[in-house]
Amino acid sequence: MSVEEFIQAKLDRIHQSHKVIPQKTALLVVDMQHGFVDKGASLEIPKARDITPNIQSLVAAFRDAKMPVIFTEFVYADTIPCLRGNPFGPEHLAAGAGAPTGFGYPSNNCKIGLEAGKGVESAATIEALKPLDDELVVQGHTYDKFYGTHLDLALRSLDIDRFIITGVTTDCCVNSTIVSGSTRNYRVTAVSDAMATIHDHIHDACLQIWENKFARIRSTAEVLAEINV
Repeated sequence: MSVEEFIQAKLDRIHQSHKVIPQKTALLVVDMQHGFVDKGASLEIPKARDITPNIQSLVAAFRDAKMPVIFTEFVYADTIPCLRGNPFGPEHLAAGAGAPTGFGYPSNNCKIGLEAGKGVESAATIEALKPLDDELVVQGHTYDKFYGTHLDLALRSLDIDRFIITGVTTDCCVNSTIVSGSTRNYRVTAVSDAMATIHDHIHDACLQIWENKFARIRSTAEVLAEINV
């Protein structure tokens, strides 16, 4: 067997073991918040707006099939002054009166509590993907949405052993959650055209790393086809 044949056989095994099983599969929508999606936000990911229709299609399909949809939101609070704000994300810090805001500056981005981010800096999920009243929204202070949250308990309580993941950013919160989920033995499918980051080469590198050891890679159309079988 050639190296290429070996790799393809491995990918075929992963595909079969990670396929959608309706009663065992949830959809994760990661951090599609105003502070990352809206034009003019200090941490704007322009491509997040391009992938929104694909995520909408997946959300609608999961809802129609009565399969769980779970949203995550990255949040920052002065009461938990973690490294995600200082030094790595100054945009999450409190904006000073009259001080400049925007990329690289304290802007209250996705901040909760006192001086919570408003408008384009809000931590809320965008209206186009607004969670239903009975859908779980997991707020986390780190990139890994399992760490310090009830996500794992929620999935296991629902008897979920696999999830489809979408959202932003490919290299930070999506990446950390995929690796963490795989470590917990969840069968993860990353939807390549329903996630985004700033740089395409970083997005592509993440897909290659995940496909090797952490997740199955599929397109929106391919996942929808599995749901609609």
